[in-house]
Amino acid sequence: MTNADNSKSSSLLLLIAGAKGTVASTVAVALATMRKNPQAVLSTLTTRNRFPYLEPAQDIHMAGWDIQSDTLTGCIKKYAVLPENLWDPHRKDLDDIAIFEAPPADLDLRGQIEHLGQDFKKLREQFPNARPVLINLLPACAQVDVEKTVRIDQLYSEVAFKNFPDLAYALAAVLSGIPIANLTPNCLEIPVVVQEAIKRKVPLSGSDAKTGQTYLKIVLASALKARNFYIDGWYSLNILGNTDGKNLMDPERAAGKITNKTELLDDILGYPVGQRYGEPSHKVHIDYYPPRGDAKEAWDVIDFQGLFGLPMSIRLNLQARDSILAAPLVLDLARWMAALKMAGRSGPVAELGFYYKKPLGDNPPLSFQDQIISLEKLEAECDKMIFHSRSES
Repeated sequence: MTNADNSKSSSLLLLIAGAKGTVASTVAVALATMRKNPQAVLSTLTTRNRFPYLEPAQDIHMAGWDIQSDTLTGCIKKYAVLPENLWDPHRKDLDDIAIFEAPPADLDLRGQIEHLGQDFKKLREQFPNARPVLINLLPACAQVDVEKTVRIDQLYSEVAFKNFPDLAYALAAVLSGIPIANLTPNCLEIPVVVQEAIKRKVPLSGSDAKTGQTYLKIVLASALKARNFYIDGWYSLNILGNTDGKNLMDPERAAGKITNKTELLDDILGYPVGQRYGEPSHKVHIDYYPPRGDAKEAWDVIDFQGLFGLPMSIRLNLQARDSILAAPLVLDLARWMAALKMAGRSGPVAELGFYYKKPLGDNPPLSFQDQIISLEKLEAECDKMIFHSRSES
């Protein structure tokens, strides 16, 4: 027998840290819509034709935690990400979602983990047949150096967790056997968490979901590399006016995201952009611009060389909606993590690099082509493990 988790289950349960934010609230509306009009949402998912052994994708529940006191529908109205006619018909269902207050700030890390563990227990009693997945959507925070911390007791005594609230959610989930999808640039995948995840057969994926500009950057960089064009410089500007944009005006909070956006290009190409100048010529800027709200805009100027070193360039202007791009990825990753848990995978899952700016694990796929192939192979692995396990049982 394998170690795959194949107990009968009727649904998925998304446990969202940051459950009243712009992305999570958009997910909530998508889930409510999916129960009445499945194709309105399913048609946007990359997993819509995957995982026949999971229950219907529209059978997904949500719960979570947030520091905001307003109701979920109050937050949805305030953000104005979605027109009222899309969410108001679901008002009662949305405000009935179980959203707990974040653990009290006066608790230490151990206390926060125990507090969340009790919340997990209540939710499992409320949804006894559901497969839980933790989705981290907390705001970007300043980077915390915990790479040398290898034991949980060290974390309890050494880490200033109030500056890194994600850590309590991650450890509480792993200790409860719950898989994690980390869509933030905050580094949850520290040695202690990874070791516990492997020991407890919990899959992890992350970090920093790529939704718009970075997704297209990988596609274009992969295409230019395939033609052996030399990229001489790449200038990227993002303007957005939502809470994420405002949060990223703090240089310490933005550092991780900008690093993730910058390093991936060199990784794909195999050389540092700007090497002939002796300094980087891949520039990434994020600016908070309130009039844009959630409707972010991204500008890219790509300078590259072809035959005889003659210069050419591409101009790309993406006018997008931040939460509309991100919400389907949350649903996709929840389904991937449930399937991976069933298949017995544990620790970082590098093959999910398609979804992330900074894929975790050993030798993650970097180019767009490799990321697509990697997903197909991972799906086949899940299918094989799960069907084999079922045939044995």
